[in-house]
Amino acid sequence: MQSILAVFRSRAQALDYVSRLKSRGISACAVSTPREANVGCGISARIGTFDLSRARRALAGGNYTAFVGFFRVDTQFGGVRVYPA
Repeated sequence: MQSILAVFRSRAQALDYVSRLKSRGISACAVSTPREANVGCGISARIGTFDLSRARRALAGGNYTAFVGFFRVDTQFGGVRVYPA
């Protein structure tokens, strides 16, 4: 299964971004950032792969200084692979 994570170092900004995505009709939820992303502790907004371009546009409208980046997450066979999107 694949999904996209928008990774933040600020819980408040991540939750604000999830709210912003939902207000634009994009299905999103807040999740803990997987250790495989190598960004320390953080919180992420998880979205579907098909919503990446819309999520990028939603990000541009905010002042998200704690944003780290978008990452693609591939979960299969009990393992997790995380790489830049």
